[in-house]
Amino acid sequence: MRPDTAPTQTVTRLAEYQPPAWWVEEVHLTFDLQPQAALVTAKIGFRRNAERPGAPLRLDGRKLTLRGCAVDGAPVTPELDDEGLTYAGDLPDRFTWTCETEIDPQANTELEGLYLSKGMYCTQCEAEGFRKITYYPDRPDVMAPFTVRIVAPKSVPVLLSNGNPGATGALSAETHFAEWHDPHPKPAYLFALVAGDLVSHDAAFATASGRPVDLKVWVRPGDEDKCAYAMDSLIRSMRWDEATHGREYDLDIFQIVAVDDFNMGAMENKGLNIFNSKYVLASPETATDRDYELIESIVAHEYFHNWTGNRITCRDWFQLCLKEGLTVFRDQCFSADERSEPVQRIQDVKALRARQFREDQGPLAHPVRPEEYIEINNFYTATVYEKGAEVIRMLRLLVGAEGYRKALDLYFDRHDGQACTIEQFRTCFEDACGIDLGQFSRWWHQAGTPVVTVQDAWEDGTYTLTLAQTTPPTPGQVEKAPMVIPCEVGLLLPDGREAVPSRLLEVTEVEQSFAFEGLAARPTASLFRGFSAPVVVSREIDETDLALLLGSDTDPFNRWEAGRQYAQRILFDLLAGADTVPEAWSAACQALLVDDTLDPAFRALALDLPGEDELAGEIAANGGQADPDAIHAALTSLRETLAERLEGDLATTYDAMQVPGPYSPDAQSAGKRALRGRCLGLMMAGSAGADRAQTLFAQADNMTDQLSGLVALVHHAAAGWEEALAAFHRQWQADPLVLDKWFSLQATNPRPGAVARVIALTHHADFDWKNPNRFRSVVAAFAMGNPTGFHMASGAGYDLLADWLIRLDPVNPQTAARVAGCFETWRRYNPARQAKMRAEIDRILATPALSRNTAEILSRIVGT
Repeated sequence: MRPDTAPTQTVTRLAEYQPPAWWVEEVHLTFDLQPQAALVTAKIGFRRNAERPGAPLRLDGRKLTLRGCAVDGAPVTPELDDEGLTYAGDLPDRFTWTCETEIDPQANTELEGLYLSKGMYCTQCEAEGFRKITYYPDRPDVMAPFTVRIVAPKSVPVLLSNGNPGATGALSAETHFAEWHDPHPKPAYLFALVAGDLVSHDAAFATASGRPVDLKVWVRPGDEDKCAYAMDSLIRSMRWDEATHGREYDLDIFQIVAVDDFNMGAMENKGLNIFNSKYVLASPETATDRDYELIESIVAHEYFHNWTGNRITCRDWFQLCLKEGLTVFRDQCFSADERSEPVQRIQDVKALRARQFREDQGPLAHPVRPEEYIEINNFYTATVYEKGAEVIRMLRLLVGAEGYRKALDLYFDRHDGQACTIEQFRTCFEDACGIDLGQFSRWWHQAGTPVVTVQDAWEDGTYTLTLAQTTPPTPGQVEKAPMVIPCEVGLLLPDGREAVPSRLLEVTEVEQSFAFEGLAARPTASLFRGFSAPVVVSREIDETDLALLLGSDTDPFNRWEAGRQYAQRILFDLLAGADTVPEAWSAACQALLVDDTLDPAFRALALDLPGEDELAGEIAANGGQADPDAIHAALTSLRETLAERLEGDLATTYDAMQVPGPYSPDAQSAGKRALRGRCLGLMMAGSAGADRAQTLFAQADNMTDQLSGLVALVHHAAAGWEEALAAFHRQWQADPLVLDKWFSLQATNPRPGAVARVIALTHHADFDWKNPNRFRSVVAAFAMGNPTGFHMASGAGYDLLADWLIRLDPVNPQTAARVAGCFETWRRYNPARQAKMRAEIDRILATPALSRNTAEILSRIVGT
């Protein structure tokens, strides 16, 4: 009774949505946990949907062994297929369905449903993992309260599920049980279970109204000393959400569990968040400043989902951006408040351009709310998350902070406990703020990054700014209508004074002009301040104006942006054959470097040159073919020039940024270490950094400095790099998360011989390719973070990636499909590289029984 054929490649379309034929009123689950034969007994109360009378009972299920089922206690025999079961017999309007299934957690390498991670039982149910646990209407609009009973051997001492704890006790000398009840109706994708040998880091919390909440972070024994920052981040997140949005937590307990084998970063299951251990575990010796930032951000993100995702969830998976875009924006605001708003904004935009702009420019482009999918796991994308957050940010900019809060309050009050759509969210803003968002809603429905072309004119004290918008065609969407584009603009006079402070322009037509009168001199426009819209700006601007913006703009983001554009222009000149670098640019960099009035973290970002993939994307967007080797050579030359011209100031700043005293992950200390690391990287491009790198590595009392020194040594093949690499491995070989860093820094080493090094790493005794973190630290890090190695002219990098995707796909199709996205830029490069990449894509697609996850991604990449 266990169908085992490959799933069909069916297309799910938003236009074909129908409400379920049967609603669920309550769910009772009993788990009898055994590694190879876990039994799940489901007792589910169903109620007929009056809008769909006569429909049979259809339940989703995959890779389950059905032991039996009954309706109101009477055994029934449903019809089974690859994707579930159907019972077409007579059914009353209300009935209780009982079903027993058997699953094999130990054999579940896909890490979806119920599986084992180093002896610990764990679940991952978003998006469609619950159907691998029991037969159920596994869709987000079916919501019900869950009661769970877990039975397990006493060798599995901790038994956790969603909601509030209930009865516990021994059943025999060998077994025990625990019960949990979640009173809040939830879809099955938010169900969670964890059972294993765990210890907890505990804290107490009182909500704003005075209700006590127990907080627990569960980890494996031995990791107890690495939980404090995750707990601190959780408490600060809870306080922030109360103060900023008036949202209190609603259960008696909130729990986080760190899991070593996890496809995602984390999961917001109601009251029991399951995390990839890399986003929980941190100590000064083992975690970098960036690790601490990510822990803070991701803990906040998953907690904020309690209201934007759990209490109000998605009607269907096409509405994924309703919970993810909104929650990403909320966690970005939290991080900005906790750290530095300008630095946070720059980091968010860098990530958006690196991942989401790349999606929009290629064959994987799709709207923030897609119209169809084959495999929903393939739409957990930067477009849904990061661009979805930009849409919310623009909405707040247009209605103002007060209107935004008023609209969200209405959304929470009106739709609490419901599964909703983007249209319902939009209506709350229209009703609360008295606006029409019909045109604005195109941001959810149209794919692609708008290009805004800028023209300006100056006459008799009047400056006229003309903005024209166009959105390039994307797969399935050739014609694009004008968007609502908020452009925050200020005007600077030639002496750097601000002639016109920030003003919000709304571009709603294909072309619009805006006049500024009564000016004493021709100004320079500071456009899209704070990156007020996710657009590409096409603008003729000379180096004088770029230098003015870089040196004098009151908007920190646009100061950074001007420096980025200036450096990019120089790099394009070098690629075109120029042999000199303007002194004005390096002088501007020097001024930023030594300006102690600026946040060190901002200075570090301002000195970071554009990346190789970023430059390749710009070249392709302008109709050219990117040459990875030439791009790498140009960047290397520019770094060497900057290092030579700033040698003394780099050394002085490096020494000045040393942080005395015990390590702290606070923003100020982290900013100093970031600037110190940037200085070291530039000095290594010259001839002055090797000794400092060796000293930093040898004397570091924290992972940020130790890894910074090691990367500098290894990536520049400085004296002693091999000994340092071996010493790092000896020191940290028992810590999987630190060992991931050791693998990754070698996989991203841009020096010649990258493919051979990566092949050697995949044969290393510590390379466990079935662990997603370890696979990503080697294969994905190479393909995503080592452009010159991955795109080597022989095609060996493409062949290496294809070999591993073919091997990984039957074991973990989710991870394989995500890494397969590295091929999405194949059309950027010369015909020879294109042919080699296309051949490897075709080889993967020809693999027998290729998962629909990977097949869909690669088919979209090649346009089939």
